[in-house]
Amino acid sequence: MLKSKYVLLLLLPLIVLQGCATAVITGAATGASIAHDRRTTGSVIDDQGIEFKAVSAIYRNKAIYDQSHVNVTSYNGTVLITGESLTEQLKQQIHDLVRVIPKVMTIHNELTIAAPSALPSRSSDAWITSKVKAKITADENLDPFFVKVVTEHGIVYLMGIVTRTEAQRAVHIASTSAGVQRVVNIFEYAD
Repeated sequence: MLKSKYVLLLLLPLIVLQGCATAVITGAATGASIAHDRRTTGSVIDDQGIEFKAVSAIYRNKAIYDQSHVNVTSYNGTVLITGESLTEQLKQQIHDLVRVIPKVMTIHNELTIAAPSALPSRSSDAWITSKVKAKITADENLDPFFVKVVTEHGIVYLMGIVTRTEAQRAVHIASTSAGVQRVVNIFEYAD
């Protein structure tokens, strides 16, 4: 027993240092993406705060949490709500929870009235998002930092601050990707 305590004491600094390395790498990546983002640093922080507050409010509301699957994405104060809620009333309650969050400018409530989706459906959407992001990254005429991709039920939502040419390119890439049912453009235009 005494030997295991010593081993744990010796391993503890390695575990803690590993966490620090992850934090440093994650912090550096976040810093690099903020430096390359068309949003201000304040807007990036506001968007993260909006998403956190929305998820917290939904989590605290047991009726909504138990009867819905909700994703909230914020980009420059424009909020996209996707997922499923069992009733129109729940959909409106979710909208109302998000609407009162400071810094929310516009809401696109794309919730579907249905039972919360199953893991295979969500996995398929994640796969579509990954494919679209990879194609955008590979495109020489489009910067992947300027386009946020969200997929729900095979519908791809595109957000970001882009030029009209960049928007057309991103929509074309998404619409020609396998599994995409429809593309919804929620861009803010820089030109």
